[in-house]
Amino acid sequence: MSDESIEKTKSAVDAADYIPADKKAALSEALSKLKPALAQISETHREDAESIARLVEASAHEATRPEKRPEYLDTHLHGLKQSVEKFEASHPQLVAFVTEYSAVLSALGI
Repeated sequence: MSDESIEKTKSAVDAADYIPADKKAALSEALSKLKPALAQISETHREDAESIARLVEASAHEATRPEKRPEYLDTHLHGLKQSVEKFEASHPQLVAFVTEYSAVLSALGI
């Protein structure tokens, strides 16, 4: 499920006409990095990986919608950061990619 969710998210980002091309590229790159990290986590922690993928999808949805709701984006990003905290020691790349993804979303100026 997480692969499908990430691909769906990338499609939504690509379809958001009001996001500048450079920001889309950065967001797409961050999502591409997350995909294999989530696949690795899902081998041993499937439910956690699916939860992280859903939070990524929800946060991207908030970031790419025409009517911005920064408080919803903040809520999703906070949940996303909390969901990867337990993997900080065992999967530091996942945490780094989530941090990068969050920074890219924040840079969109929402």
